[in-house]
Amino acid sequence: MKTLIATDLDRTMIYSKAALKAAPSTADLRCVELAKHKPVSFMTVAAADLLAEVSAQTPLIPTTTRTIAQFKRIHLPGEPWRYAITSNGGNILVDGTPDPEWLGAVIDATRAAGASLAEVAAELQSRISDEWVDKFRIADDLFCYLVVQLDRLPPSFLTEWGTWCADHGWAASQQGRKIYSMPSTVCKSRAVAEVRKRLIAEGRLDASATVVAAGDGALDAEMLMAADAGIRPRHGELEALNWQYPTVALTDRSGVDAGEEIVRWFADRA
Repeated sequence: MKTLIATDLDRTMIYSKAALKAAPSTADLRCVELAKHKPVSFMTVAAADLLAEVSAQTPLIPTTTRTIAQFKRIHLPGEPWRYAITSNGGNILVDGTPDPEWLGAVIDATRAAGASLAEVAAELQSRISDEWVDKFRIADDLFCYLVVQLDRLPPSFLTEWGTWCADHGWAASQQGRKIYSMPSTVCKSRAVAEVRKRLIAEGRLDASATVVAAGDGALDAEMLMAADAGIRPRHGELEALNWQYPTVALTDRSGVDAGEEIVRWFADRA
């Protein structure tokens, strides 16, 4: 194989009911995630069918900031996956099982690079209030995030918190109602590079294989820049920032229709 595909999931491949409302589509939809037996995430039928075809021909790596448990709720066309990346690159799943060696290396690198998760969590909790924070969560013992009320979020919070994080080897990023606090060592691009190396060693990928990637959020930017070619939808955090890069294309459409456009872009390159 001469191409490796790495794709973000939420608001890139799959779309929640809230995301569907933000950019309505007339396309037929397929549910690809259930939570408590209720449908929560969708793709267009055309995108789902084509993604199954593409992933049967070309190594495709689901690459998400979701925790392992959250990722396992998704039934993305093309599964089961030899490799999947969760926790923003902090975990690599091999045939559905977390690789302890990779996780250990990430944790060691985080300790060496700056503040510990415990220190960051304590500092963050000292800065937030129940008046505008609905949830505080630790994700897979690697990073933390908030779910906030956007209309009550203090205007200076993200800038001030981002500055503190940058001074301590971390970064802050907002995606919708979620504000992530992420170690600089936990990133999707490093995990994608590791999976590429393993696939080459297994003989499933040519040594000269190119990487193509898709994503919509600031946490995807490094992965998009590291890829030989990338694409992002006309919505999400990167769109709001007007983020551009010479090798990263933009979709014509937004919402779930952009997800279908991205799969077609993958198919052209596979």
